[in-house]
Amino acid sequence: MSGNKVTNIKFSPVNIEARKKLNFKAGDTVNVWSKILEEKVEKKGEKKKGDSKKPEANKYRLQAFEGIVLARKHGTEMGATFTVRRIASGVGVERIFPLYSPMVDKIEITKKSRARRSKLYYIRNKAVKDVRSKMHSVTAVPEEEAVVEEKTA
Repeated sequence: MSGNKVTNIKFSPVNIEARKKLNFKAGDTVNVWSKILEEKVEKKGEKKKGDSKKPEANKYRLQAFEGIVLARKHGTEMGATFTVRRIASGVGVERIFPLYSPMVDKIEITKKSRARRSKLYYIRNKAVKDVRSKMHSVTAVPEEEAVVEEKTA
């Protein structure tokens, strides 16, 4: 047995050890670069996908999703996930990313913060309360004044 070499078999295109060492937790702001499949839009008169003899390579583009980490689940095991929330056009958007997915190109930690909870699901309701309080503070302008302002402008 002295002549046997130990070879490392790579099961995933992702560097698993590097992802395990990523030290982000709930409350941190991260920038997640995910791969998005670009599908070709077929134009009139072009050949269909089944007609061509040479298969076309799939094209991927990178898309950044920056937001606050709400939760990390399942530690560092293979099914580990993390939830990221951001506000896009005034609407809260959440995405759940698998930690070891090959579709996640890279994870950048942009801001570290200290949270007293391991899951920050209360931020969903907190954001709604902040928006509601802002809406209550806006006073309606009488219609006569609004019309006068439009004519002068």
